[in-house]
Amino acid sequence: MTQFNPNEIGMANGNYFALPYSPEQSEIVLVSVPWDVTTSYRPGTSKGPEAILEASVQVDLFDPNVERAWEIKIGTIQEDSSIKKENKKFRKIAEKVIEHLEKGESEEVLSEEIKIINDASASLNKKVYETCGKYISEGRFVGVVGGDHSIPLGNMKAVADKHDDFGILHIDAHADLRVAYEGFKYSHASIMYNALNEIPQISQLTQVGVRDFCQEEADFINHDPRIRCYTDMEIRQNGFEGKSWKRQCEEIIASLPASVYISFDIDGLSPDLCPNTGTPVPGGLSFREVDYMLHMLATSNKRIIGFDLCEVSPGSDNEWDANVGSRILYKMCIYSKLNFKNR
Repeated sequence: MTQFNPNEIGMANGNYFALPYSPEQSEIVLVSVPWDVTTSYRPGTSKGPEAILEASVQVDLFDPNVERAWEIKIGTIQEDSSIKKENKKFRKIAEKVIEHLEKGESEEVLSEEIKIINDASASLNKKVYETCGKYISEGRFVGVVGGDHSIPLGNMKAVADKHDDFGILHIDAHADLRVAYEGFKYSHASIMYNALNEIPQISQLTQVGVRDFCQEEADFINHDPRIRCYTDMEIRQNGFEGKSWKRQCEEIIASLPASVYISFDIDGLSPDLCPNTGTPVPGGLSFREVDYMLHMLATSNKRIIGFDLCEVSPGSDNEWDANVGSRILYKMCIYSKLNFKNR
């Protein structure tokens, strides 16, 4: 650790950002979850954690908003190889289910396969919960790196063990409020429905950038007082009519309770920043808009208590998605630390 020089080239060492800190030395620990079993459109996000880790080595660690950011002790929990093996096994079964559903077959015909996937997903959630809970109980801040957007439920539940009341800042192109999408209880499209229904400590869900959702989800949003959805259309219309992004961010942050968990699906960004993500959608936030909002949250009177970054997929021909994802991950880490200091 004494030999670490943030001005020199990063040397791959198995840790995010090539930082020298072990989990035991760290204030913030990152848990990789290479899982995309329920992805409904384009698989590949199970490769996200590894791709982000590789890309993170070349991230320059200076940040104008966080003094000596490179000194923040960010540790990496070594990836559980069994998750990747199970993902490959169960993804084949899920693909069979999705293929038959798209041909018009009923979920009842596929009930055995769907149960296998649901049991596997429940087991994955338990594993993530236990891993995150271990480090949270030791007083560390935990961030989870996916994988599809089904994977953070375990971290949310581990956070809930320590916090009686908190809200979620949800950045996403999708509302993720579907009920057991395609029969999969723990679908990537159902994460916020599951969080609201399984974690009573969540008092508020504030969604930002949503632009692709169904009528059932719209009804859920309109009738559940815990949800405030700032759609991409609303954000853009406000901007066109002269409402500054600063003012909009103030309102977004004001909607949240004192403690905030950040759940970031990379497809909340404009697809030119994440072209290979599982379900890209036109529109979306810019990198600078997200950076500004997260920094404003970090310097507010709210307390950031955990986060996840999901749906980064490296694609087959370039590292762009991972390049962007690694920088979003770094911002979330250092702004979480900045938030600690400001409290």
